[in-house]
Amino acid sequence: MTHQKKALITGLTGQDGSYLAELLLKKGYEVHGLIRRASTFNTSRIDHIYVDPHEEGARFFLHFGDLSDSEQIANIIYNTKPDEVYHLGAQSHVRVSFDIPEYTGNVTGLGTTRILESIRRSGNGTRFYQASSSEMFGGAQPPQDEQTAFVPRSPYACAKVYSYWMVRNYREGYNMFATNGILFNHESPRRGETFVTRKITRGIAAILAKKAEHLYLGNLDAKRDWGFSPEYVEAMWMMLQARVPDDFVIGTGETHSVREFLEAAFAYADLDLDVHVRIDPKYFRPTEVDVLIGDATKAERILGWKPKIRFGDLVRIMVDADLRAAGLEVPGEGDAIIAGKFPEKWWKGD
Repeated sequence: MTHQKKALITGLTGQDGSYLAELLLKKGYEVHGLIRRASTFNTSRIDHIYVDPHEEGARFFLHFGDLSDSEQIANIIYNTKPDEVYHLGAQSHVRVSFDIPEYTGNVTGLGTTRILESIRRSGNGTRFYQASSSEMFGGAQPPQDEQTAFVPRSPYACAKVYSYWMVRNYREGYNMFATNGILFNHESPRRGETFVTRKITRGIAAILAKKAEHLYLGNLDAKRDWGFSPEYVEAMWMMLQARVPDDFVIGTGETHSVREFLEAAFAYADLDLDVHVRIDPKYFRPTEVDVLIGDATKAERILGWKPKIRFGDLVRIMVDADLRAAGLEVPGEGDAIIAGKFPEKWWKGD
């Protein structure tokens, strides 16, 4: 009888967590997810895959916990005995990290150490994936790869750098299978509503639905390497199936400014951005990251991973999804792109 793998995902209810859960369930895993207790439902991204745990054959289970709570993390790892842990949970909004730097350090930085130590003490040989971030490169000259020095430019980035080095230390000091996935910006229709790409596409839908007149944004000149989240979570899984643990950059190798994303999205929706877009200084960061470009050569060589969805594809996919969510007519190019490049797509819904 073949062993059914178990995976534990932190950040389950986020964009990446929901796509990763779908991927692992399709691959036959038993999936456990860490979620925070709240008085309101925050499970919209996973509701379509949730199955009552009392049902025969259920393979998807939720556990209440918090990355600041060492005891509960240790209990969950002890009780579930996962083969793989995907640590995606964090206070992940860069701009907000300037407002709550201590909390960001506690959850985004120390949260990683709490999980690593729980895995080490368990002695189960659990494989560990750390969601590292391109923000760690900060002011480093592009393109950035695994050998590029980190120059963090935000409390969030500093916390991620700390986590990165803790992973390296546990890997080298305790011979743990622990890997860093240094993912550049990756987006989708499930992206959080306060992140700039989703803010733009939701803003377009609100304007077309006559629910808003203007969209307020910050720095339009920052350049990012934007990819498609479902492809990036597949890279996470590939990293934990590798023969040896290592660190990998995941990106498209292209960079585009926020302004370019804005222009492409407004043009696709046939809107005039000069009429509807306003700049609000409160959205500027105290220290900015100007240009990020990921060199994923190593991931292609070792893992066989290459991106399919490019910048223009991503814009159309996201605009289509938010127009549909608002009950508006959809151009449909985004749907055609997904159908053409992912004829057997493993994620469900929008």
